[in-house]
Amino acid sequence: MGMRLRRVVPSRVINPLIKATKAGINVSINKLEAHYLAGGNVDRVVNALIAAQRANIPLEFERAAAIDLAGRNVLEAVQMSVNPRVIETPVIAAIAKDGIELRAKARVTVRANIDRLVGGAGEQTIIARVGEGVVTTVGSSTDHKQVLENPDAISKTVLSKGLDAGTAFEILSIDIADIDVGRNIGAQLQTDQAEADKRIARQKLRKEEPWLLQKNRK
Repeated sequence: MGMRLRRVVPSRVINPLIKATKAGINVSINKLEAHYLAGGNVDRVVNALIAAQRANIPLEFERAAAIDLAGRNVLEAVQMSVNPRVIETPVIAAIAKDGIELRAKARVTVRANIDRLVGGAGEQTIIARVGEGVVTTVGSSTDHKQVLENPDAISKTVLSKGLDAGTAFEILSIDIADIDVGRNIGAQLQTDQAEADKRIARQKLRKEEPWLLQKNRK
């Protein structure tokens, strides 16, 4: 009756409490009820505690509850601590110093860092940083063939940049995959510049010697 007066659905607290007790997790009903009233997902938190216990990952109720209230999926985080996830980036376009564009995807293996879940950046930040790292590293390569012949060197360089700083994840590996040769940007720029120079020359000629231009057309 007391729970109903406090607008608590009893089953949302009692069932997780029974589950926690059976798993040997010592958590009070008052803490579970307080978490429920704060808008938390009691069942998910208890499941996370059970999963952490089985995986020998130290996780207190208060920490799990804080992660849950921060909008993170604490159960998924525990599972990712045990079984890392592979994140695939969109196609990354990068240009080597010889002007050749390379288009590639990167597969990033990450593990959740429970200590950084609250306030740590998410997967999109990892994807953006890896993409930027690939662009910068390829851009410093003298010849695009170097990248094609040894993409692992790009992976190692990007991995060494500490791109997981301030995120909720730990990057375990970065693999460059599906790398293809794109456009010859250098040649295209030269062609565009030549066309621009030609237009400027014609405009100058048109202003200075219009009669000569008419003569050339004839």
